[in-house]
Amino acid sequence: MMHTFQKSYINNALKALKFQTFTEIQEKIIPYAIKGRDVIGASETGSGKSHAFLLPIFENLDEDKQHVQAVIVTPTRELANQIEKFAREIAEHAPKHIDIRSYKGGTDRDKEIARLKKKQPQIVIGTPGKIFDLMVKENVLNIHPAHTVVIDETDMALDRGFMEEIEAIVSTVRSDAQLMVFSATIPKHLEHFIQKSMKHPHKVILDKKRLKNLDLDHYFIRTTEEDRRATLEKLLTKLNPYLAIIFTNTKEDAATLSSHLRGLGYKVTALHGDLKPRERKQVLRDIDKLHVQYIVASDMASRGIDIKGVSHIINYDFPRDMTFYIHRSGRSGRMGMSGEVYTLYTKKNQDAFDFLMKEEVSFEFLTFRKGELVTKESDSQVLTRAHQKHVHQKEKRLNPKSRKRVK
Repeated sequence: MMHTFQKSYINNALKALKFQTFTEIQEKIIPYAIKGRDVIGASETGSGKSHAFLLPIFENLDEDKQHVQAVIVTPTRELANQIEKFAREIAEHAPKHIDIRSYKGGTDRDKEIARLKKKQPQIVIGTPGKIFDLMVKENVLNIHPAHTVVIDETDMALDRGFMEEIEAIVSTVRSDAQLMVFSATIPKHLEHFIQKSMKHPHKVILDKKRLKNLDLDHYFIRTTEEDRRATLEKLLTKLNPYLAIIFTNTKEDAATLSSHLRGLGYKVTALHGDLKPRERKQVLRDIDKLHVQYIVASDMASRGIDIKGVSHIINYDFPRDMTFYIHRSGRSGRMGMSGEVYTLYTKKNQDAFDFLMKEEVSFEFLTFRKGELVTKESDSQVLTRAHQKHVHQKEKRLNPKSRKRVK
């Protein structure tokens, strides 16, 4: 059952947006957030985190007061744009105008400064560096009165080196302000920030054991460092995905691999940290319009971007942090659809398989035989004898079941 808000315009907005039920993160966060509690929400992209903090912000907003009441910090301009869109969809149902302003790179700085000198916004959405610039360097954005601060995709923000800016923002608002932290994972460096900055937070951690609950088939193909690219090429000849993401561990690999695959005639684009804002916008537009079939992406570049229709995930190699295997895989198998996850591995990946066994994930090993992709019983070099019992199967020809493009 969905929470009913005291403000009728919020309920009207939810009807207009065709909300029928809340997601798990929304159900478990919203009641506490409305009461002003500090909250921590950990779940994957696409789980509904944005509305979990936006709806309480609007419920607690005083529309008659023209000063900053909520600050939403997010690590990328794409996420800032997405949150701003969601916020405006709610605000357009309000009887009074709500002043929402978004601050991120690539905008008219002089115009923003001039407008801030005349009047302060009520809801601020932006990237850490941009908010810090207007707040500290230009001294035109006054966030001190804010009663709520949201740090979205916090682990990514900290990984991108925004710790100093985030701490400055949190320490500038009033001491009794509510702090809401949303993240895909809770790494150790984030735990330190939480202990230092939050007061008895209400925690909702949702990504534990979620792999086994998704309708995904997990396949592993043995390779060597020297043959990795050739193995990927052979795999791609056996697939015809609706939309696939090929994950690499570095932005350099994403750039070079996408260029190589494009040279082979594949409809491919790259999503990595070295893209200029205009290039990144064009890439996302091409993905949205299905002008490409393969996206070669680094983890950091793709985080927080909700790409719809992903039928296949291909891990060019295992992520260095295996929690990212969960988040990579979770890009597929959504909205009641099935998906397939293929991972190229070497004999050095014993720890990765230990992680998957603890996650209770069923998987198959594949190999190429006479030009065909078939399953093999196991791989004794990466699995212990106990592990091998879990994956022992009769050899059969692979029969993928998920969405494909019509050739």
